[in-house]
Amino acid sequence: MKITSKGQVTIPLEVREKMGFLPETEVEFIISGNTVQLKKAKSQSKRSRDLIARMRGKATVNMATDEIMALTRG
Repeated sequence: MKITSKGQVTIPLEVREKMGFLPETEVEFIISGNTVQLKKAKSQSKRSRDLIARMRGKATVNMATDEIMALTRG
């Protein structure tokens, strides 16, 4: 993998999926000697709100919440 002229790299899909890196996920870099670690930033509450906001209105079933709950409870 190469760094672009803008200093960017692409995180492979399998790594993003395993780590839960969604678009707009905030990350931080930890430098230790010659090693750099990438991890999710500690403040994830905004990420959760963003995820819910992206999901809102995406449902394709026209059912009331009570109807859906009845289906899930058997």
